[in-house]
Amino acid sequence: MPMPADPGARDALQAAAFRRLLAHLEARPEVQNIDLMNLAGFCRNCLGKWLAAVADEQGVALSADEARDAIYGMPYAEWKALHQAPATAAQQAAFSKAKPR
Repeated sequence: MPMPADPGARDALQAAAFRRLLAHLEARPEVQNIDLMNLAGFCRNCLGKWLAAVADEQGVALSADEARDAIYGMPYAEWKALHQAPATAAQQAAFSKAKPR
């Protein structure tokens, strides 16, 4: 079944899917950003940048830090201290090889 033709219905579905993605990531803080980058080409920080960019495009006042905190569900520094492990040499090598240019 294709996406609804109605832009409002389509936006509502996409927004709900985005909220589900955030809830999924929030429930799995052990998943490291570098692993997301290496496997999927994006991470929580990317989502924050995308959210800030869309806000800017739509004239909504949302700083990059506020957008990132919205993605993490808390201040980024706090999340990082609680959940982010130092990247291993293997993770760093994979990132250097696969990172977007």
